[in-house]
Amino acid sequence: MEIEFKNLLSAEEYDRLLDSYADGSDIVWQANDYFDTPSFEIRAKGAALRVREKKDGLVLTLKEPSGDGLLETHVTLSSSEAEDLFKYGLIHSVAMNAQLKRFGLTEPLEHLGRLETERFEKQLADGLLVLDKSHYLGVTDYELEFETTDFKRGEAAFHVLLEQNNIEVRKTKNKIVRFMERKAFSK
Repeated sequence: MEIEFKNLLSAEEYDRLLDSYADGSDIVWQANDYFDTPSFEIRAKGAALRVREKKDGLVLTLKEPSGDGLLETHVTLSSSEAEDLFKYGLIHSVAMNAQLKRFGLTEPLEHLGRLETERFEKQLADGLLVLDKSHYLGVTDYELEFETTDFKRGEAAFHVLLEQNNIEVRKTKNKIVRFMERKAFSK
């Protein structure tokens, strides 16, 4: 289960937070490649399917709404398994196919595009502060995420963090949702 709070930032707010919290820590690059059917059947269920590429490998993740957070199913991919997914929409993992079978997909999976992120993380007392600068489909956006294991405590700490840094609360959709909406708009 993942419990996180999000807030879009202006470029100036992002830079200010990075200056305040980045004490020599590295910014890490990662890429997310998103998959769905041509008619967005996975998105219609409020879920999302992605391959995340980092320096240490490839991970296929299905995110589904669940209670106060998201249920995530992760599968490590070899380069040949990733190639089969990108080229043919094929997933070799029995566990992932079992999860996806519940969606009753009627069309094949296709690669929708890539979102690249420069990510900074810092552990704070009540959760993990994450600052993301993301590039996708001709857009660059900036986001603050606060990941926690306790919803109420995390929500309170998140709002204190925003207040202390003079950042207004903005209703913020997940990166996957922002990507999918832009992709659907561009079709």
